[in-house]
Amino acid sequence: MERVIIGMSGGVDSSVAAFLMQKAGYECIGATMRLYDSSTEESTCCSLDDVEDARAVASRLGIRHYVFNFKDDFDRQVIQKFVTSYEQGLTPNPCIDCNRHLKFDRLLRRAQELGCNWVVSGHYAQIRQDPVSGRYLMYKAADRAKDQTYFLACLNQEQMAHIQFPLGALTKTQVRQIAAEHGFVNARKRDSQDICFVPDGDYGAFLQRYTGKTYPEGDFLDLQGQVVGHHRGAACYTLGQRKGLGLAMGAPVYVCAKDMQRNTVTVGPSEALFSPALRAGDWNWYPFPTLTAPMRVTAKTRHSQFEQPATVYPEENGFARVEFDQPQRAVTPGQAVVLYDGDMVVGGGTITMALPQL
Repeated sequence: MERVIIGMSGGVDSSVAAFLMQKAGYECIGATMRLYDSSTEESTCCSLDDVEDARAVASRLGIRHYVFNFKDDFDRQVIQKFVTSYEQGLTPNPCIDCNRHLKFDRLLRRAQELGCNWVVSGHYAQIRQDPVSGRYLMYKAADRAKDQTYFLACLNQEQMAHIQFPLGALTKTQVRQIAAEHGFVNARKRDSQDICFVPDGDYGAFLQRYTGKTYPEGDFLDLQGQVVGHHRGAACYTLGQRKGLGLAMGAPVYVCAKDMQRNTVTVGPSEALFSPALRAGDWNWYPFPTLTAPMRVTAKTRHSQFEQPATVYPEENGFARVEFDQPQRAVTPGQAVVLYDGDMVVGGGTITMALPQL
């Protein structure tokens, strides 16, 4: 019997993934990762309740369950990068880094130590192997409202060869129904939506707590470079932000740019946030090892964004340029851009800059 390890977060999705793998005839081992000490935070994941929920489901299924302490790895590879990125004026996506470095790397290595051939999770995505090239391809989930390919487009070929997503062909409604039918304690548990270590969404306050620093105040500037107010540290803001600026300018204004060296934050109207193109690096391609020619795609620069028609062009040193058919709002350095060809993920990269009209 082939042995697999199930990443059990305590949520309904990973619980049903474990059930489906067991039903398919695999020897299943449940594993909950302790990534962050949430005992002092209101959090929707990584809590003691989540561990207990995962343990309860594992017991009901009659499978072994382990809790792995990966907090040091999470701090080094996710939280510290998050902090450093904000201090450099970027807006990182820690959920993508967690998938890349913890859920499908650190856990995979532990799985192999336990004699497991696969890491299984409750993510909504589908993996297929191309019969001609042999490459592993990622496709959108059947439930488009729950599709998580944006957060998974960082997974490389070696990782994909050892991953299964048994929920990819199911809807969330079906998953909850399966959980209820089998008496899982988390059948109606709400989904986690927040960053586990910043559950209140106040990134600036988290940065100050984590680093012990007090970020120096600076000037808010308008698009003409005139001082219009004072901010609490440029690191505490992100492009497109409107809330929490504390500015009364007669009309809504948004963060349009940050200058970390001068410690200034430029604000302006919503129309000032649109960019026709972007450059990105750190690419991970699926149908081919690297992009060698222009390609028509659809693109997302945020998980919640509708895909937008675009053309991607290869550039030197592993970079690529994405030109949109229509300018896009708040293209943010540090965030991911993910490209699609229909239901297939073409690739994902990290935005390095928004580009003006070329």
